[in-house]
Amino acid sequence: MAAPDDHGYDVRVAVLGIGIMGSAMARRLVAAGLPTTVWDRSPSATAPLGQAGAVVAASPAEAVGDARVVITMLPTADVVTSVVFDGGVAAALAAGAVWAQMGTIGVEATLRIRDRLAAQRPGVMFVDAPVSGSKGPAESGQLLILASGPLAAEAIVAPAFAALGRRTVWLGDAGQGSRMKLVVNAYMSVLIEGVAETLQLAGSLGIDPARLDEVIEGGPLDAPIADAKLHKMERGDFAPEFPLEWALKDVDLALGEAAGDTLPLLAALSRQWHGAVRAGHGREDVSAARLALSGRRESRPG
Repeated sequence: MAAPDDHGYDVRVAVLGIGIMGSAMARRLVAAGLPTTVWDRSPSATAPLGQAGAVVAASPAEAVGDARVVITMLPTADVVTSVVFDGGVAAALAAGAVWAQMGTIGVEATLRIRDRLAAQRPGVMFVDAPVSGSKGPAESGQLLILASGPLAAEAIVAPAFAALGRRTVWLGDAGQGSRMKLVVNAYMSVLIEGVAETLQLAGSLGIDPARLDEVIEGGPLDAPIADAKLHKMERGDFAPEFPLEWALKDVDLALGEAAGDTLPLLAALSRQWHGAVRAGHGREDVSAARLALSGRRESRPG
């Protein structure tokens, strides 16, 4: 049995979905001393976590049976629904548990899932808590958690969220976290495409990317995410931290939720990134947006 936290809550945690983000988050929970059970459809994903101290469950329903906090970090709403409702998780959740849905699946799907859980398991609390941050911040416990849901859930999830994030912002009723995440990721996506196109222009004008970085560094244009992706693009390093296909999914969710608003820049970005995915860059980092502009890695000017 897990030791209770300062509020008297059992902090045993289950994580469903052990991809790039889920794996890093589970490791943080284990490192924080929180008893953690993990499940993924791929045994090869969970095996290293078992070696790190997590309990590896054979099924998602088994994973959540004695958990006070259940985290889902799954790629789409359809997968969440399949695992939680079709996979027996909802029925297996303990009374009084909190389900923290931390992947980005869109507002409409989040509210639909919230309502389905409430009808099926009224004694379980639902928290909509997508995260801002990619592989690096997840590994170092520096995610920004955009949480929304019942006040009674805040203290219960606090130990897990403290292990995962540098900050948790509570935004109101469930759905508000997902709304904020789409806005934040739209901003991020515009920045990253801006960096890619700026480097394309720099190459055309014979500007060394290192000198461009020197000019921007420390000034009002020096956004950390843009700086990080500029360096990845400059190095030709497209190892996935936040895969391009995931970023595109979030862009398309934002466009779908815009309710008729005109977002011409984001719409054009979506078309551009769909082309990049068709060209085979979807599993690479979002910085691979650079490759879709030139179709090649440019060399530095001599």
